[in-house]
Amino acid sequence: MRILIVEDELKLATSLKRGLDEYGFQASVALDGASAKKALELGEINLVILDINLPDINGYDLCRYIHERNSHIPIIILTALGTIENKLTGFDAGADDYLVKPFEFSELLARIQVSRKRTQQSSTSAAHSQLSIADLVLDLREKTVSRAGRTVNVTPREIALLEYFLRNQGTVLTRNEIAENVWDIPFDTGTNLIDVYINTLRKKIDKDFTTKLIHTRKGIGYIMKEMAE
Repeated sequence: MRILIVEDELKLATSLKRGLDEYGFQASVALDGASAKKALELGEINLVILDINLPDINGYDLCRYIHERNSHIPIIILTALGTIENKLTGFDAGADDYLVKPFEFSELLARIQVSRKRTQQSSTSAAHSQLSIADLVLDLREKTVSRAGRTVNVTPREIALLEYFLRNQGTVLTRNEIAENVWDIPFDTGTNLIDVYINTLRKKIDKDFTTKLIHTRKGIGYIMKEMAE
């Protein structure tokens, strides 16, 4: 697995490369955005570890660039910026995961393995390329969403969230289940990250339609089913 580390702190970048190499990965380092873009153009990259505070480009913008160039490359943002707003911006830019400094190397390894597993599962499920409910269609191969024939602009994390709902239609899902299956993390009662994402997704797929698809079960969680409101 070829991993590109985009990190301007040379000591940290070198340490990450050494650690990943020891675990059998083929890691390379880019100290700025321009070097990262060049590395992506010149060679096959299977995963990117990306800092936000880079000297020549905002990391969120670089994340968008990578995602638009190849949406199949998992991106793990690794940064000291740890607010909910920072995380939402990262996920909306196309990140698959978000890890806040300081961090344990073992946790980064776990996130890499989760991203690898998710990519493999996505490739397998693409053979059954569409999931749907009512007039909503999620195309897993193209990573696109449409409702009533109209394209819905969604982020990678919203696609993962929608896929989980579609695979569990008619079942009430708790916030903890959603956190563990979509974010691969335990639910943190001190954050409203799950609710923010679900409300944003709901606005995108339900706002202009009589038949609503995502519904709140107060005190429990959420359910996806057809229901007129």
